Amino acid sequence: MSALSLPFLSCTFSSTYPFSISLNSSFSSLIPFQRVKLFGSTSKATTRSFFLTARAMAELVKDKESGVAAAGGGKMDIEHSRTFLEARSEEELLSGIKKEVEARRLPPNVAAGMEEFYRNYKNAVFQSGDPAAAETVLSNMAVALDLVLLDVEDPFVFQPYHKALREPFDYYMFGQNYIRPLIDFRNSYVGNLSLFYEIEEKLKQGHNVVLFSNHQTEADPAVIALLLEKTNPHIAENLIYVAGDRVITDPLCKPFSMGRNLICVYSKKHMYDVPELADMKRKANIRSLKEMALLLRTGSKLVWIAPSGGRDRPDPVTGEWNPAPFDSSSVDNMRRLIESSGAPGHMYPLALLCYDIMPPPSKVEKEIGERRIISFHGAGLSVAPEVAANCEKSEEVGCIGLCYVKDVYTQALYKSVTEQYNVLKSAIHGKQGLEASTAGIALSQPWN
Repeated sequence: MSALSLPFLSCTFSSTYPFSISLNSSFSSLIPFQRVKLFGSTSKATTRSFFLTARAMAELVKDKESGVAAAGGGKMDIEHSRTFLEARSEEELLSGIKKEVEARRLPPNVAAGMEEFYRNYKNAVFQSGDPAAAETVLSNMAVALDLVLLDVEDPFVFQPYHKALREPFDYYMFGQNYIRPLIDFRNSYVGNLSLFYEIEEKLKQGHNVVLFSNHQTEADPAVIALLLEKTNPHIAENLIYVAGDRVITDPLCKPFSMGRNLICVYSKKHMYDVPELADMKRKANIRSLKEMALLLRTGSKLVWIAPSGGRDRPDPVTGEWNPAPFDSSSVDNMRRLIESSGAPGHMYPLALLCYDIMPPPSKVEKEIGERRIISFHGAGLSVAPEVAANCEKSEEVGCIGLCYVKDVYTQALYKSVTEQYNVLKSAIHGKQGLEASTAGIALSQPWN
């Protein structure tokens, strides 16, 4: 295989994808620990299960501290506060936030975000009508707030390629069970389920697959995984997301990001937020692209990327949500990586509708720490047949012709995503349900 050429450093990558006990890699190899299985179905959530899980997490922190000492490192520099794990009510949970601020273990701005996050999450889960909503909120938020606090105390640093942390603490299941009660499965749909099986077969054969998708919320990875967890768990758990720096630096995002496989990049939209850091960001993107190239060489990799470079936003005039336009350079960069990998590659258009669950700010913000509005709502996911690319440069085509072909290919992907999105919108917002299916997009509810 030829060496990878990297002349395409102005890539438009997704700046947020969705969204840390924070364990340094050196710790995890020192601590013998049986994986903690977090809460199962929210319909079975109980106060008892919360107490048992909180106790298990407290033991995990204790094991972490003793593991460091056993390795000769002595006591941890910062002993982790168990304020949130020991909370037995909403009052104790919220007063715990104030307590940690007073103890100077928690910055006031992070504390304010945690309290708002709690109240919005509570309101959303109660919208579901689940009789166990109170227990679900208490258990999920106690764990989430504890993870945020622990990362503030001992920040986790993401590498260019981050592999989901499944043990000693299962961050993937934490994210799944946190987002699960926000999805109205009665009003959610999957389009062209058979193609997801087709994708799994290609992965088993050693092929690489790229999903070119629109991007709606920080919860996108969890929504995708939850809609596929019963039928396509391999896709749900092994999907690699091209993710921006905001979700690996925002304290409220990091616990969720740690449970996903990520290629971490700096989005072109935020490249010059701090001009003096632009060169550092470009160099970091080179490292990430090299990591992706190495991964693709091994085959059997499934990558999700949002060629728009960020989340969809509502039209400022009509308020309508539609997939943001794709950037042709981002699409072509990914195509080149796939074609230079040495393994067969496939590119599919994927549509996602879930903005109601956690809509982004109406405009792109430079500052880290956006407000998070949360709701209980239906969601949709659809994939269409792969779109073949024929963008090789030749004497007949020339540079101008090549650019035209790239633009045409990008538009073909975007058109497919938009068509699928509109079908999902008719099913969910238009209340047409399964009847919104078309000749090319068959909707189903595989969890029923």
